[in-house]
Amino acid sequence: MAEALLTLEALRFDAGGHTLIDSVSARIAALRRTVILGPNGAGKSVLMRLMHGLLEPVSGRVHWSGGKAPVQAMVFQRPVMLRRSVLDNLTYALALAGVAAGERRTRAMDVLQRVGLAHLASRPARVLSGGEQQRVALARAWALRPAVLFLDEPTASLDPGASAEVERLIGVIAADGCSIVMSTHNLGQARRLADDILFIDSGRIAEHTPAADFFAAPRSAQAEQFIRGELSWT
Repeated sequence: MAEALLTLEALRFDAGGHTLIDSVSARIAALRRTVILGPNGAGKSVLMRLMHGLLEPVSGRVHWSGGKAPVQAMVFQRPVMLRRSVLDNLTYALALAGVAAGERRTRAMDVLQRVGLAHLASRPARVLSGGEQQRVALARAWALRPAVLFLDEPTASLDPGASAEVERLIGVIAADGCSIVMSTHNLGQARRLADDILFIDSGRIAEHTPAADFFAAPRSAQAEQFIRGELSWT
């Protein structure tokens, strides 16, 4: 059994008088690509933010292996680009993370080279295409050398070509020794990327299993309906 990265214990989160996450318990494995799958409105993004610490649960807790949260990074569906060059977007993040001044540019350029954007280092980040901006966001996160990278619907607003490139980079980052926790409602993407599937519906975990088992023989009625395209998206 893979080593645990973090353990969720009876998480609950309420907002606007509604329970969005309800009694969620799970063990997320280290050095795996865990995809949180489910229909729109199921609670995928909220659950990810609870894992990351951007939101505090009403009850329950997130427990990291070793008792202390490791270095984390998060990339959102629509990345925020600073009014700076591509390179400066990375070096600014490294400065905030406490990386020594003499190391920032070298580390940033190394990562930009690895994501295929070194030739755009001096360009204003905000003039890039959506796909290029998402690759900058991935590079900015990767430069922090996180133990875990959270990805919230990272290709939802991209065209197929840009999505394929982002998926490729996710695989490269995972192969570099980074645990991946990612949300999506895209079944094809989940098939291509996931080692493990955490399937959530209406704020509850309906199934948590290796990806191959999930797609071959889903154990829950909700998962089976979702795979067939029959689960309500309201």
